[in-house]
Amino acid sequence: MKKVLALVLSLVLLAALAACGGTPATSPSPSPSEPASAPEQSAAAGVAKEDLKIGFIHISDPSDMGYTYNHDLGTWAMVEALGLREDQVINKYNVGEDEACATAINELIEAGCQIIFATSFGHGDYMKEAAAANPDIEFCHATGSGAKDSGLPNFHNYFVSIYEARYLAGIAAGMKLKELGETKLGYVAAYPFAEVISGFTAFYLGAKSVNPDVTMDVIYTNSWHDPVLEAQVAQTLIDGGCKVISQHSDSTAPATTAENNNVFQVGYNADMISAAPKASLISARADWSIYLKYAVQCVIDGTEIPTDWCQGLSEGAVYLSPLNTAIAAEGTQEAIDKAAAAIKDGSLHVFAGPLTGTGTTFSGETETIEIKEGDWFEESKTQSAPYWFYIIPGINVIAN
Repeated sequence: MKKVLALVLSLVLLAALAACGGTPATSPSPSPSEPASAPEQSAAAGVAKEDLKIGFIHISDPSDMGYTYNHDLGTWAMVEALGLREDQVINKYNVGEDEACATAINELIEAGCQIIFATSFGHGDYMKEAAAANPDIEFCHATGSGAKDSGLPNFHNYFVSIYEARYLAGIAAGMKLKELGETKLGYVAAYPFAEVISGFTAFYLGAKSVNPDVTMDVIYTNSWHDPVLEAQVAQTLIDGGCKVISQHSDSTAPATTAENNNVFQVGYNADMISAAPKASLISARADWSIYLKYAVQCVIDGTEIPTDWCQGLSEGAVYLSPLNTAIAAEGTQEAIDKAAAAIKDGSLHVFAGPLTGTGTTFSGETETIEIKEGDWFEESKTQSAPYWFYIIPGINVIAN
């Protein structure tokens, strides 16, 4: 089967918007055991492990029980795996996508960090500027888009193929709807960015694979983390007839709102069963420690870090939280396992044809895509983070 290539310019531009989401790479993402084919890293002798200092910049803090919580779990898993001390990590939490980021970066540089990670899209320009001024320090930006075109060997982007886990989580949602005799999903979405659209499209396609009549309403919050607004949007979706809801937002508010309304929910970034045991079916998650261990080990060894890095289900970089078997539809785990095996062996492609969609580019132009039977769209292959931004039939975006 032939692969459908991303529409180069507009996709790259739109993908640049995603906040916990990213943009372009120069080649398929290398695995940790493969040498990077991207621009060469500045020569380095490596850093003695005991002398290493690692900085992190986060847009929120682990109490969000979402994106930062999950990234923070990856940090401490990396520390344990590499045998580092906790005091070798300096975290800067609740750093906005503004000059506060520049301040945080400078403080980490002054503290002696040899590698700095920033985890939200709006931190990217500040990271790029700092990388240019500090060639002996590695700057790794999650979800970003600027590394490939920066010409800076010490500036890197990374993300995970979360759309694969989203598809699998959608199977749990679709099977629950079928058990209920219902067909309507709801989705609490952060922003109309490629990462978010890619995620909810994959979720919908997973549900549709087991429940062909399913439709999905989507409402944007225009915030990554706003529990009050997330609850309000979830309630609107439920009031509109959605019997299973999901989210690209950083709190457990959609889960608890679902439970309060006797409907069901699929989470993101954290296992939300403890927050809503009667509603939460499963969650799509990322294991950020996979990249963090790799990048930090590169600094220790004095080896190259790829300009762009992305891994998925096969490498363990994305996964699902345990299924809530007390409320999941019968046969759900078996259906998920079958699809997961097919994704891993390459016989199942999430964005497979026949598939059509229409989206708006970063420049405001309307763009359509048509994928024929036997073809598929290669998400997160030509760049680290998603670049699918098309709204497909069956998904209804509702103004909030």
